[in-house]
Amino acid sequence: MPTYSEKVMDHFMNPRNVGEIPDADGVGLVGNPVCGDMMAFYIKVDNGRLSDVKFKTFGCGAAIAVSSMVSEMAKGMTLEEAKKLSNKDVADELDGLPPNKMHCSNLGADALHKAIEDYESRSRAPREPVKIKEVEPVPEKECVCPFCDSALEERDPTCRVCGAELDFCPECGEALPKGTEKCPECGARVEKA
Repeated sequence: MPTYSEKVMDHFMNPRNVGEIPDADGVGLVGNPVCGDMMAFYIKVDNGRLSDVKFKTFGCGAAIAVSSMVSEMAKGMTLEEAKKLSNKDVADELDGLPPNKMHCSNLGADALHKAIEDYESRSRAPREPVKIKEVEPVPEKECVCPFCDSALEERDPTCRVCGAELDFCPECGEALPKGTEKCPECGARVEKA
């Protein structure tokens, strides 16, 4: 089972800025089909700064903690500063994430960036109410090697960076060390080939 920092647990148990901004200036939606995490970020912009940031997340504890931290970090930033917010910045602010949860920090930063893109595209065009159509999937490259944290190709049984042999959870798609019998993420049994 992954070990989480106190900050991750605090943001998971007491998430900040949860909710929706009904008259949001921008909305960013992302999802990861491999792990099932989905995030929606809502932003308000005043004089080029993020005056309010809210989120809704469906996912694991790390995804919720990441969303909470991204919302806290981004509030008050200029749009340019927020565009530079990276997955490493988020993970560092949370005092680290287990290697197999780093993709969550990508999702949080990606959702914020998409909300900013939405704001910028609508500020160039006539204003329309925000309509949420569907979650835009994040490419499967977000699946990471549990040994070296490198992005994996689609269910590749061998990490191309460190050479580790891998299995994949049949339920959540998590990359696992070869021979793992039970997925530490969702608890599913992993069939032996």
